[in-house]
Amino acid sequence: MNYEWMTAPCGLDCFNCSMYLANENEELRAKISKNMGIPFEQAVCKGCREEAGKPDFLNWTEPCNVYRCITKRKLDFCYQCSDFPCDNLHPYADRASEVPHNTKVFNLCLIKKMGLESWAKTKAKDVKHTYFKEKFRL
Repeated sequence: MNYEWMTAPCGLDCFNCSMYLANENEELRAKISKNMGIPFEQAVCKGCREEAGKPDFLNWTEPCNVYRCITKRKLDFCYQCSDFPCDNLHPYADRASEVPHNTKVFNLCLIKKMGLESWAKTKAKDVKHTYFKEKFRL
């Protein structure tokens, strides 16, 4: 797998996302379609880079701010920027329990520290699992 292509510039792991996994799993795709109230055909994503920062299922006409910024600065990932972290990566409480966007900065720091391939193979799935399934602890 090309982990660079399948990791969004903001640090989201597209290769572990249910919207991406639905490309190969019609049962998952049907569940997503029903839960999100979107057509079956639209209940998939090819990944941030493949969709140029505007996933089809969201019906965006413009790429997200992170994708626009990364493209303008000619960087692969936000952690490579001298302004990292910036407000484009700010976590929000809105839908935090449903989407992994609050994990972006943590993932980017891990990618910088561990390297992309090592993070992708050994840590990315655990980050998402901890975020959605584990209890908060200090």
